[in-house]
Amino acid sequence: MEPDALPTISYGTIDEQYAAHLGSFAPEDDQPLWMVNLMRYRGKAEYADGRATDLTGRQADDAYFPYRQFRTVGAELVFVADVEEQLVGDDQLWERIAVVRYPSRQAFHDMQDLPDYVQLHEHKDAGMASTFVIGCLPMPWPDLPDDAPTLDSVPFPSTPEDGPVVIMHVLKFNDGGAIEDMNVYQDAAGRVALPQGVRIGAWLEVEGTIVGDGRGWDQVRFNVFPSRAAFMAVAMDPDRLAAQADNREPAIADTYTVMMRPMLDRLGESISD
Repeated sequence: MEPDALPTISYGTIDEQYAAHLGSFAPEDDQPLWMVNLMRYRGKAEYADGRATDLTGRQADDAYFPYRQFRTVGAELVFVADVEEQLVGDDQLWERIAVVRYPSRQAFHDMQDLPDYVQLHEHKDAGMASTFVIGCLPMPWPDLPDDAPTLDSVPFPSTPEDGPVVIMHVLKFNDGGAIEDMNVYQDAAGRVALPQGVRIGAWLEVEGTIVGDGRGWDQVRFNVFPSRAAFMAVAMDPDRLAAQADNREPAIADTYTVMMRPMLDRLGESISD
């Protein structure tokens, strides 16, 4: 996509350099890409042509959702959830998170030029107050130990009243020793989280942010807790809190953390497929 072909949008800023990067790969050098979408809606949809509408911003976005165009380029929606609670970050209060797996960077690039996709975009522009679209690649994460407890034997298992929750962290690290500090925190947090049945859903390395507010990000992490009660047990553990103050907070320059109960979660499967 050439810079002069990029659409005009009201809900964020397009990174033209990253857009060009996405279309620059030979097929043999390309690879799958996961686009993490953070969404905040207008209360009422506002169409650029001024048409009258009773749609909410969320309803306009639902009208946009490009399932057919995903199929055309081989993409797949692998995660979608409404935000139940935003735990960290208050300059943007996100309402929904979605992740789409593209078979290649070029597939994402090509979808932008599909005529039927271009026609749908007016609904997204009408409905969105703000969006981050963060391009990611899978990164290594710790294996589950052989002695990890089964999920039915943990202190706060899933119940019909309190089912699994996913905690997503969008992370920007400080320069210097940030990764070392984060590794120390991960070790401490893992010792607390493992007995509570916490599992890693996916850890992703950020390649670029195609739509955002100019900020860059380093990682997006999805961690799965058996229940909200299990999350609270980990969050309030004194050892984890000490490691957070000593290591996690010095490591992180910027972050959002949200709690969700997914409507669809094939994120981990989409990486291992």
